[in-house]
Amino acid sequence: MKKLSLVALLLLTIGIAQAQYKLAKGNAQLNAGVGFSGWGIPVYFGFDYGVHRDISIGAELSFRSYTNRWGYYDKGNNLRNDNFTHSIFGVSANGNYHFNTLLKIPKEWDFYAGLNLGVYFWSSPSVYNGNGGTQLGLGAQVGGRYYFTKNWGINLELGGGNVFSGGKFGATYAF
Repeated sequence: MKKLSLVALLLLTIGIAQAQYKLAKGNAQLNAGVGFSGWGIPVYFGFDYGVHRDISIGAELSFRSYTNRWGYYDKGNNLRNDNFTHSIFGVSANGNYHFNTLLKIPKEWDFYAGLNLGVYFWSSPSVYNGNGGTQLGLGAQVGGRYYFTKNWGINLELGGGNVFSGGKFGATYAF
């Protein structure tokens, strides 16, 4: 029975390993997940489209909310310390170069680096210094994906820029 289970597991592993995918020209994928940063835990949803064998362009929506403690003087000149909740909504575009062809990386892996440009909308309580607004964000990212089936993969990306630094991880669906 143990041999039969081992053979079944081996066949399943081989079947999954043969289901390989690479974001190529004309192919697309959806990405979704969570991130990590100094400004809350972002939730993101993105779309990438292959415009060349090694180049993709994409768009992303993100949202994060975080709370911090801030000291200020009220109208009676009394020092107050309150918790303030801030929200940030982002819309960005990206371009990535995929290193698979150049480095002869197996198709189930996808390693890339690129740039992103976005607009971020901040919302903070009115008594908080700088109670909201809009900011242009420019950044760079490096990341990778592992496709464990033809269509499904996991992703990890690290990045930085003038608005956010941190990273994200999640799932990818290729179609």
